Amino acid sequence: MNKEYANEIAYNWKYNGVYSFYDMIADEDDLKEFLNEDNWEGHYFAILNDECELVAYYSYYFEGGILWIGFGLKPELTGRGIGAEFVVAGINFGIKEFEYKKDYIMLAVASFNKRAIKVYENIGFQFVEKYMQKTNGGEFEFIKMKKLI
Repeated sequence: MNKEYANEIAYNWKYNGVYSFYDMIADEDDLKEFLNEDNWEGHYFAILNDECELVAYYSYYFEGGILWIGFGLKPELTGRGIGAEFVVAGINFGIKEFEYKKDYIMLAVASFNKRAIKVYENIGFQFVEKYMQKTNGGEFEFIKMKKLI
């Protein structure tokens, strides 16, 4: 990740409808964290296409030694059937990048995001639990999911 890509994602990626929940500017704390360069190394990775255009990013963090992964796909690319390939590539990259040896990874997804949940289930993620999280000026239901690797 670099400043140019982070600013592009934060200020220019606008999702439609309920997916505007994922706009970086929707939550001031999330925006500050994302734009803080100290948080990028080893956590945020910009994804470029063959024309060197920013098309996505992956985020990774560890909790209790377990790798958690997050995804951001350029708004124009969502809903085009590339989600599974994109997520699998992010998982494979994270496992290699961090030399991850545990037998599963985790992610969290807003429970209203049925499109993403379907992608995750189709590639082997399983429901773990629901929980409430404060974000975007409110409290929203999220789902933790786990994938054996």
